[in-house]
Amino acid sequence: MRHGMVREELHIASLVVHSTRRRLESVTGAIAALSGAVVHASSANGKLIVTLEAPTSEAMTAMVTSIQHIDGVLSAALVYQCADTLDAMNEEVSDA
Repeated sequence: MRHGMVREELHIASLVVHSTRRRLESVTGAIAALSGAVVHASSANGKLIVTLEAPTSEAMTAMVTSIQHIDGVLSAALVYQCADTLDAMNEEVSDA
């Protein structure tokens, strides 16, 4: 890598988000509208499983903070986080 060359990164996180039952639909829609966010599942009691992708740790922090401030969100707990360069993320791994 040449000096001064910035390598693109990818940050991935998963969250468990708890919402009030009354606001579950609007919370789900607000999260799904965020670029890089996917709601994978939700339950009638207000629990959502969410993954996020962002280009920087600052952008990831901003996304989590945005989710925490959505009307009806009671909590957003980070379950998993991974960060690496795009080159490393796209590298093929052999099964041998």
